[in-house]
Amino acid sequence: MITRDDLYSCNIFLNSVLPLVKVIIEDDEKLSQSFKGKNAKVQISAINGTEKVGTHYIISDGVFTVFKGTIEKPDLELEFKSIPDLNNFFKGSSKKLPRITGIKNFGLFMGILKALLRMAKLLGATDPPKDEKTKKLLVKMYFYLLSSGISQLNKSEHPDVSKWAKQSPDRVYAWGVIGMPELSAYIRVKAGNTKACRGEYKRAKPFFTMRFDSIDSALGTLMEKDNLIEATINERLIMEGAPEFGAQIGDFMFAVGSYAK
Repeated sequence: MITRDDLYSCNIFLNSVLPLVKVIIEDDEKLSQSFKGKNAKVQISAINGTEKVGTHYIISDGVFTVFKGTIEKPDLELEFKSIPDLNNFFKGSSKKLPRITGIKNFGLFMGILKALLRMAKLLGATDPPKDEKTKKLLVKMYFYLLSSGISQLNKSEHPDVSKWAKQSPDRVYAWGVIGMPELSAYIRVKAGNTKACRGEYKRAKPFFTMRFDSIDSALGTLMEKDNLIEATINERLIMEGAPEFGAQIGDFMFAVGSYAK
């Protein structure tokens, strides 16, 4: 039987985690080159009773575009027998492989597989990367995942997140690193609706921002290596806004992490 938690996890994997494949590919020149000139439709899906849920990528001359939902007759598809199978696979708790169609396009398959494995390795790491480039990539991925994941929990009618969203006026909650505008994301919430966006919110000052003084400080908090109170006291983490809203967003961030692990 599919539980509500199964659905929360599935929606986060399909709509928040799998879109990070595009980020991974764009960051890795060698991996990006492997898709150069390619045109294809790639889908990752799961069977849910009589319907299929999924996420798909349209590759046009090597450029990826991510779409929610499924399409008919993709060139390559990784199809899981059930939502729990998909969840467990991406959580790393199961080695049960999906049904793969279109594997004859071996170059395309290997490129997607390498991107998925790199994504899983980064998000599943327990210690920060050593090099600065990978550190920046991981912080960016975390910010995108958390902002999108909170929005997905609202769209999935998670009781705590949904209640917060319904009671909220038009507000923006943001994440960032001082001096690095390329490492930022935000979520806009208003009267029950939420929208996650990448980059800085520039129309006005966000209602609340969780801002880090460095990449290392960001990873310390995001990877739960740093004591949150100590990081705040020492200004490695700066809460721009009322502290109670920081605690609330922190709870939602933790919820996203729990459903994606």
